[in-house]
Amino acid sequence: MMIRKRDGRVVEFDETKITDAIFEAAKSVGGADRQLAMELTLNVLKALKNENKQTVDVEHIQDIVEKVLIESGHARTAKSYILYRARRTGMRSSRSELMDTVAEILKETDRDNANISNSPSAKMLQIASAASREFYLNRLIPEEMATAHKRGDIHIHDLDFYGKTLNCLNIPLGRLLAKGFNNGHGFIRPPRRPGSATALAAIILQSSQNDMFGGQSFGYFDTDIAPFMEGASEEEVFQAMEALVYNLNSMHSRAGAQVPFSSLNLGLDTSENGRKVTRNLLNAYAKGLGRGENPIFPNVIFRVKRGINLDKGDPNYDLFQLAISVAAKRLNPTFSFMDTSFNKPYGGDVAYMGCRTRVIANRRGPEITEGRGNLSFTTINLPRLAIKSERNIDTFYRLLDDLLDLVRDQLYHRYQVQANLKVRDLPFLMGQGLYLDSDKLASDDRIEEAIKHGTLGVGFIGLAETLTSLLGCHHAQSEEAQKLGEDIIGHMREKVDAMSDKYDLNYSFIATPAEGLSGRFIRMDRKEYGIIPGVTDKAYYTNSFHVPVSYPISAFEKMRLEGAYHKFTNGGHISYVEFASSPVHNLGAVEDVLRHMLECDCGYVGINFPIDYCEECGYTGIIDSDYCPVCERTLTQKYRRETCCTE
Repeated sequence: MMIRKRDGRVVEFDETKITDAIFEAAKSVGGADRQLAMELTLNVLKALKNENKQTVDVEHIQDIVEKVLIESGHARTAKSYILYRARRTGMRSSRSELMDTVAEILKETDRDNANISNSPSAKMLQIASAASREFYLNRLIPEEMATAHKRGDIHIHDLDFYGKTLNCLNIPLGRLLAKGFNNGHGFIRPPRRPGSATALAAIILQSSQNDMFGGQSFGYFDTDIAPFMEGASEEEVFQAMEALVYNLNSMHSRAGAQVPFSSLNLGLDTSENGRKVTRNLLNAYAKGLGRGENPIFPNVIFRVKRGINLDKGDPNYDLFQLAISVAAKRLNPTFSFMDTSFNKPYGGDVAYMGCRTRVIANRRGPEITEGRGNLSFTTINLPRLAIKSERNIDTFYRLLDDLLDLVRDQLYHRYQVQANLKVRDLPFLMGQGLYLDSDKLASDDRIEEAIKHGTLGVGFIGLAETLTSLLGCHHAQSEEAQKLGEDIIGHMREKVDAMSDKYDLNYSFIATPAEGLSGRFIRMDRKEYGIIPGVTDKAYYTNSFHVPVSYPISAFEKMRLEGAYHKFTNGGHISYVEFASSPVHNLGAVEDVLRHMLECDCGYVGINFPIDYCEECGYTGIIDSDYCPVCERTLTQKYRRETCCTE
């Protein structure tokens, strides 16, 4: 007899493989009699002989094995065999999907993030990431949690790094520059001049990025680097800041595939050297790259605080005005408000990073920004719960609570995996004492005593579509919907706070930066539930609690609605106002919008508008045709940043 394998190959029949499979299934339930396994194999052979076939499919043989086990009274062994068979099927499916993914990557590297290149190194990184995701889903993560991710109930972010490292960090730049550091290739002494200080700042960002998968932030860039500006001319400081901008847009880390996702917080230092840092970094950013290209990084975050820079007469009011003018030209800086109801208790110590991450409260230690970050986060597919509830609010909340419990336990599972890493696994991050309390640990120590200060983020996406599914309209269309939206998000925040109490860890609630996830969820839901008007009938779910971008609404009304959700999302949030074109000639309007955002209790905000760029002559502006209005060359690519993350 011959056997037809799953890949189509035909090979000679080997009965010992049947015996081995039966015996392994028996051992898993306490059996130890190989002779019995051989006897059961004979029964399988008899059944096959009666069919009188020359070639048999392997799946058919396995069906007969199951039947023989059950009819012979070995139900527990049969169940074990069936489960083993299912696991093997799942593994084969995963390998097949992985190979398909690799084939697509080799054609064209996925550009989910703007800081990923299309180099050979980038392709290798993406292939490794795909293999890593499959390993964690099928070998490490508990089945219920892995299944929830696969079917789109939740999304475990940065799954490829699940057990390798942490998400992001507010780096203690001042201490590293003052004392020096070792990034693995020798000790680097403290700098003396502005150019050296910014060069080392770039190296620190790159070195930390190589130990982590998420963003890298300087929480007090102006204050931390100010001491090295002493006695320097304005031109020298500008050159140092320009070099920093150049470096952060060209210095690749992560296997040569990405530049560090860098964020710099500044704006509150009123010393002359601190002001010099802020002024020249903003001017360097405004100048752009070598041919006027819009920089992608760093993400500059200008802190706004009453009495320091918000009003005329404040010592840094001129820097606030400069920040507005640069944002009107370059989209950056974004703005964080220290006087909101939830930031004010911490003075000026709250720093944001990346797309929106916020880390400050700490039940396991000091409530500070530096030396802390988010460990990982997982997002809930909120619209799916609404679809499944069929407009029954009670059913919706029941489904939501069940899923929140699952996410709570999944994040705790990931925390336990991360906590088992050793200091030597993250040699710069932990070995150089960047993470709070990591300087107290030895090379072979577990890192839990440090990462207990980090946060575990619970995120959500698609509040607008959720409300539309439940009520027939979203929060910009009805005050009833806005109230329900606040009730849902407030309820989720209460549940997240309860998670912190259960595990005595810093669970936080984040308004998820969607990126490709908004498209992944809606594609899966459309396939499962069909086209639902206002819900699954578009390309993306709306980002977190945002008003849908296509909905006509004034900037002031949009901020009134979205501002109500910032106080709930203590793990991070952002709101944007869209301008039709660059407001560089109407800076007063930008300032009015920013002040209104503060009045609406928004913690972190930005402005958006289209930017087109000609690679030939460097012209920047809105280009409505396929030709540059200056040099008249055909445009090969038009650069647009819609929002920080895909809506």
